Amino acid sequence: MSEFIVEGGCRLQGAIQPQGAKNEALQVICASLLTSEKVTISNLPDIADVKNLIDLLAHLGVKTRYVDRHTCEFQADNIDLGYLHTEEFRKKAQALRGSVMVTGPLVARFGEAVLPKPGGDKIGRRRLDTHLLGMEKLGARFDYDSARRVYDITAPGGLRGVYMLLDEASVTGTANLIMAAVLALSLIHISEPT
Repeated sequence: MSEFIVEGGCRLQGAIQPQGAKNEALQVICASLLTSEKVTISNLPDIADVKNLIDLLAHLGVKTRYVDRHTCEFQADNIDLGYLHTEEFRKKAQALRGSVMVTGPLVARFGEAVLPKPGGDKIGRRRLDTHLLGMEKLGARFDYDSARRVYDITAPGGLRGVYMLLDEASVTGTANLIMAAVLALSLIHISEPT
């Protein structure tokens, strides 16, 4: 077995470029759905999950352009919501656990999303309750379509800001709910002076 021998008394020096992390990259990429403006994201990891999510967004109508291996431009100014109801979308979204992250921005901006049961790594319990319950508290409605095996998520009256305490620690759940809440109507009510 190899070993490392560490000798003290030597000052370390140098520079590193931290590689972008997959989960954060997936969240930031999905956040580009919140605006019709061009968004440039750099330091993206050059891995399959990131490429598959970018491909999914491109099929949804997001204009995508790789600037280089780790930088991509996104412009979600012509989203095809009909694509959400296709078998192709269901299969692509199921193959990528990170696809759950498109639901928050889509419901926030367009009032609808579709959530197939996502696949991904099989490492322990990976519930979606935090995403679902949180969006429900914001005003989204979930209808399960057993024929297509997907949840149709709608918020016809828009989402409304609420105070909530999440029942489990979920980084992706929290990020998804923040993205959903970004465009929600404010919880604060301003009284007119009488």
